[in-house]
Amino acid sequence: MDFGPELLMLVAIIGLALIFDYINGFHDAANAIATLVATKVMTPRVAVMFGAIFNFAGALMSTEVAATIGKGIVDAPSITMPIVLCALIGGITWNLLTWWWGLPSSSSHALIGSLLGATFFGSRHGYEHISWETVLQKIVLPMFTSPLAGFVLGLLIMAGLTWLVFRVHLHRINWTFGKLQVVSAMFMALSHGNNDAQKSMGIIALALLTYSKMPGVHFPDWFFESGSDFHVPLWVIVSCASMIALGTLSGGWKIIHTLGNKMLKLQPIHGFAAETTASSIILAASHFGVPLSTTHVITSSIMGVGATKRLSAVKWGIVGNILWAWILTIPLTFLFSGALMIGINWLQTFGR
Repeated sequence: MDFGPELLMLVAIIGLALIFDYINGFHDAANAIATLVATKVMTPRVAVMFGAIFNFAGALMSTEVAATIGKGIVDAPSITMPIVLCALIGGITWNLLTWWWGLPSSSSHALIGSLLGATFFGSRHGYEHISWETVLQKIVLPMFTSPLAGFVLGLLIMAGLTWLVFRVHLHRINWTFGKLQVVSAMFMALSHGNNDAQKSMGIIALALLTYSKMPGVHFPDWFFESGSDFHVPLWVIVSCASMIALGTLSGGWKIIHTLGNKMLKLQPIHGFAAETTASSIILAASHFGVPLSTTHVITSSIMGVGATKRLSAVKWGIVGNILWAWILTIPLTFLFSGALMIGINWLQTFGR
């Protein structure tokens, strides 16, 4: 195998994809454990270990979302290595910025927006290499419907639980739902790992497929079946599962504080309702290969749960900042990665 610039770029892409997965872990750790910490069901240290274990397990469950990222929204045979590289740089940059600002934005949408932007500007007719129908059905529509579903279902579940425990003593409610919340948090962590880790799997598999199509390239079958259609090798699945788990172990306390305390003061019953709502929606989406924003779903579920107390219980100023991050993520990452791609194309042309 020729150890030329293309192979070096492949190595860089795999490394950056795993870094993105790690950042995704600590950026979105709040999705799985913020309510556990906020309701004091677990200490922060125990909660991150708990979340990491079930993030890892969830990432091993399926690859439908990875297939959507790697071949569903873009035409895989038309994608070049620089396009994949720009997509990762765009996604990582946005994740780090929103983590620094403490905003629970979507890592999924950051990566998707970056991939679309790099593909769009990657060639003269780049727009032809994007499956706009899939983007509409599996990205744009879920971006609006999943938070709405989280809010409504969270509100309904919380209203039903409130009716059930109306005459029960508060101490007994907190004790019971403190135990039940461990189960709901487990499913939340599983669903988060299952949906989010697959984004990096899809990017790595896309890069491997792109490189394998180059003349004279032959990978060992365990590494990647050269010349085959899109698929995710076992080592990619395990590597991405490990990195998102390690990222979760490192915390992400800024965003945990925003979700768990700033937006709404939570009790165990609220945590149980929010986690049950969000994990149900996310697991269903993963089954159908929809790269859902787990951040959007858990945040809107917490909002729906909080609205049952009274609308003023939700700190809508914080919610407004979060909504702006949601709205701007795909457009800004699209433009940023597109600008990177234009710069690379210009350098390649200038260097000839």
